[in-house]
Amino acid sequence: MRRVGILGGMGPEATILLMQKVLAAVPARDDADHVPLIVHQNPGVPSRVARLIEGRGEDPAPVLAAMARDLAAAGAEALAMPCNTAHAYAGEIAAATPLPFLDMRTATVRELGSGRRIGMLASPAVRLTGAFDRAFAEAGLTMIWPGDEAPVLALIRQVKAGINADEGRARLAALAAPLAAECDHLLVACTELSLLTEGLPDGTWTDSLDCLVGEIVAFARG
Repeated sequence: MRRVGILGGMGPEATILLMQKVLAAVPARDDADHVPLIVHQNPGVPSRVARLIEGRGEDPAPVLAAMARDLAAAGAEALAMPCNTAHAYAGEIAAATPLPFLDMRTATVRELGSGRRIGMLASPAVRLTGAFDRAFAEAGLTMIWPGDEAPVLALIRQVKAGINADEGRARLAALAAPLAAECDHLLVACTELSLLTEGLPDGTWTDSLDCLVGEIVAFARG
């Protein structure tokens, strides 16, 4: 098994969820069968929302690049990051070390296929930075965004603050319903929202976090 370094801290609960999903994705019969992860859980990463949406605050890129170097020094053989918004800094992370960066966006587009209208449940920062634009265009995918993104951002912030899980699931389902009526499929592209997907109808959505899990397991198992 090859070791994957995880850049965490951009939502601690999402990092834990990623680890749980990686554990569940491996048909292990013994401890040694599991994927080796080296996790850099750094709550000191500057706010991506403040920087990308509000245009203020410290640049997260140098901190993320330093985390990548720390993981490389710790023995990681590839890097992955369970935060869609922070993929705005994927170039800086990839340039910080010679290690491969397992890009969540690439894995997600591969899963979504082509020629579909995809309803986006994501931070407005994902739209503002064009994080998925190139990959979607190359695959012939069309992004459909909510007419009002403020309730989505509010829900993301409430998850970070510790919203009741049942309330959060109900709110995500309510936000998803009108969007689903306009598209072929939904994409959950925020790992805070990944914690609430049990409230969405089966078969109607893809979670970018699950796509990243698949990349991590495939790399680790060679």
